[in-house]
Amino acid sequence: MSKVVEVKPVTRIEGHAKIKIWLDEEGNVKDAHFHVLEVRGFERFLIGRPIEEAPLIVPRICGICYTCHHLASAKAVDAYFGLQPEDLPETANMLRELMLMGNFIHSHSLHFYALAAPDFIVGPDADPRERNLVGVIKKAPEIAKNAIRLRAVGIKITEIVGGKAVHPVTAIPGGVSKGLTEEERQKLLPDVKWAVEFSKETVELCKQLIDKYIDLVKNVGVLRTYHLGMVDDHGVHQLYHGKLRFVDPDGNIAAEFPYHQYLDYIAERVEEYSYLKFPYFKKAGWPNGIYRVNTLSRLNVADKMPTPLAQEYFEELRRTWGKPIHNTLLYNLGRCIELLECAERSLEFLENPKITGSNLRVPVKPRSGEGIGVVEAQRGTLIHHYAADAEGLITDSNIIVATVQNNPAFDRLMCEESKKFIKGGQINEGLLNRLEMLIRAYDPCLSCATHTIAGHYPLVIEVVDDRDRLIAKLSNLE
Repeated sequence: MSKVVEVKPVTRIEGHAKIKIWLDEEGNVKDAHFHVLEVRGFERFLIGRPIEEAPLIVPRICGICYTCHHLASAKAVDAYFGLQPEDLPETANMLRELMLMGNFIHSHSLHFYALAAPDFIVGPDADPRERNLVGVIKKAPEIAKNAIRLRAVGIKITEIVGGKAVHPVTAIPGGVSKGLTEEERQKLLPDVKWAVEFSKETVELCKQLIDKYIDLVKNVGVLRTYHLGMVDDHGVHQLYHGKLRFVDPDGNIAAEFPYHQYLDYIAERVEEYSYLKFPYFKKAGWPNGIYRVNTLSRLNVADKMPTPLAQEYFEELRRTWGKPIHNTLLYNLGRCIELLECAERSLEFLENPKITGSNLRVPVKPRSGEGIGVVEAQRGTLIHHYAADAEGLITDSNIIVATVQNNPAFDRLMCEESKKFIKGGQINEGLLNRLEMLIRAYDPCLSCATHTIAGHYPLVIEVVDDRDRLIAKLSNLE
């Protein structure tokens, strides 16, 4: 009699999902899928709204990725008005990018210390009641204290530059609505200087944890795919503006194009068991064209980092692991290297006297048409695409988020890895948690991916037969 194993929800991710595993008569894995439990719908909210309101609406998609949505939307609205970043005042672009760096510092530090690190610091086989942020605080209280402070630095940047600590409002058509005063610059400088130092310590800690679990990192979640990320004209890693680059599973450049041409390179398909779509690289077709985005993918497509300390670790990463890197758990190290880069970039901006300039916006004129804006969000490439009529009212919108683009890889990983972990019906919490670790490595944001917010689910693993009769049940509820 066949069985079904469910992990519901996948814990320590943003949003709610489950892993469902089908076992055959002998208790071996027959199939597995990554399911999203939330319903899509946010894009419909934009239809009929003035296009200039979009950057104020879309940050509500998520309580973590808000700045990325704000800026991708602002760039799309700029494009609708016939403007690209190079047409905006230099100070406006600097402030927008500084705002983005703050969001990366907030999100990357939160993910590493609160969501990913418990698996490594507390241990992948530890009791789930200890394998969490509280467990990290018990094991390493000083590190946890500094991690909370680092996250606060990112939020402080967002609040001062973006006008609000959550859901920023200052990116407007043609630039920004608020400048940075000298007093505000001086207020941020000491915190950002400290953030650079602690971010470097974070990279070192991540390297130590990888060394501790090197067999796990080398052998679990190795998936050969294409990778997508943003670079400038010299192949330098970029987060705010640049062109998009695909590399193939061997690390060769498969395509490089202006982001407004994304429809020529990315196609989507649907599967009945998930609310998420399944994007792929058009040229390679489905399923060969499955690709990944996020931190490690960005490092895979880049030739160089834009800051000196991040460049040192980037070179060490390449020497140690080669190019491209397909080890899923190394997304965590990539995240820490980017964290350092964003702290360094923030310091560069704050030490540049132009950051307090007063030229903040260029005028825009009404027109009809469409606009596409792309930034790299913490979880990968984020695309906002709007069409509007002559009155500036949105007639169509499409938001392609990073988690959607990683969805095919999630799905394939669940099937391939569960076959390694489950044999003869032998199932335990430690093995199933390794599947969750792979999902967590991508830091998926399911509120972004489905554009809604759902309620709370307990962690429940159920084994049922093919007639839905419950055979066994494990729960984290007392």
